[in-house]
Amino acid sequence: MTSVQRKFLQLKMERKAVVLAHNYQRREIQEVADFVGDSLGLSYAAQQAKGEIILFCGVHFMAETAKIVNPEKKVLMPDLNAGCSLADSCPADKLADYLKENPGLYVVSYVNCTAAVKALSDVICTSGNAERIVNQVPPDREILFLPDRNLGDWVMQKTGKKMRLWDGDCYVHMEFTAASIDRVRKEHPEAPVVAHPECTRSVRALADEVCSTEKMVSFCQTHPAKTFIVVTEEGMLHRLKRELPGKNFIPGPTDHCACAECRYMKMNTLEKAVSALENLAPEVVLSPEIIAKAKPPIERMLNWSRK
Repeated sequence: MTSVQRKFLQLKMERKAVVLAHNYQRREIQEVADFVGDSLGLSYAAQQAKGEIILFCGVHFMAETAKIVNPEKKVLMPDLNAGCSLADSCPADKLADYLKENPGLYVVSYVNCTAAVKALSDVICTSGNAERIVNQVPPDREILFLPDRNLGDWVMQKTGKKMRLWDGDCYVHMEFTAASIDRVRKEHPEAPVVAHPECTRSVRALADEVCSTEKMVSFCQTHPAKTFIVVTEEGMLHRLKRELPGKNFIPGPTDHCACAECRYMKMNTLEKAVSALENLAPEVVLSPEIIAKAKPPIERMLNWSRK
C-alpha cells in the first residue's frame, strides 16, 4: 500500500465517508474503495450508503445518480469534469423536443445519461438489467431507448422487441472493431472473448459472452478457461486480476492500441480523491426539482431489478 493510499484511508475514516468506485477506475482507487462495481451495483450501494459522505469515483452521471437516490448525503467527486461522451450525446433539451414531437413514447434510458434526461424518462436501466427492464415495459407502449444505440440493438436482439434507438454511443467501445478482435482471437484461440454490449454488433458477434462488467466477473470465475480476452475499458482488468488471480486476462485491442482507456474515467486520481476528502469539495449539487423527477424512474429500475 502506498503512502497516498494510507493517507486516503485515514481521511475516509475521519470523514465517515463511503467510497464508491466504478470498475473502470484506476487500480489504486479500486484498492481503497468500499465498493467497486458496475452502474447497477453502485446504484444500490449509493442508495444504502450509511456514511455521512459519499465519495464517488466514476463519471459525473454516476455521482448524480448517487445524489438522486440518497439526497440527504453530501456527494463528492475527485474531478467534476469527469464526464461521458455517451451522456453528452443526448442533451435533455433535444430529448424534450423529440418527446413533444413524438408523444406517447415509453422512455427507457440507459443509466449513462444526465440527471435532466433521467427526469424525462419512464424507467432507467443498466447494461446488467436492460433486457429485464425492457421486458417489463407495458406491451402496448412503443419504446424509445437511449442514449446508446449499440446497447439498444443488443437488447432488441435479446428481447425480440422493436424499439426506437437514440443515435448515441460510447467512444471507447466504438474503438473496438471486428478486425481487431478477430486478430486477437487468432493469437489466443484458447481464450473466450467476453465483450460489453456497448460494442458494435460486429464485435459482439465475435464474443463468446456479451454482458455487463459485473457479469464479466462471474463469467470468468465459473468458466473453466484460464485465459480470457476482455473487450471493454481497460480498468476492468484491475478488478478481474485482483479477484481472480489464478486466471489471465488479455485486454481487447483496438486498431490503434493494445487496450482501450476512457479519458473521462481516468480524470479521477487518488491525489484528487484525497483532496476531495480534505476540502469536502467538489460537491455534486442537483436542484430539488430534478431530484424529485429523476428519482421515480431510478427507483422503478431498482424495484424491477429485484423481481
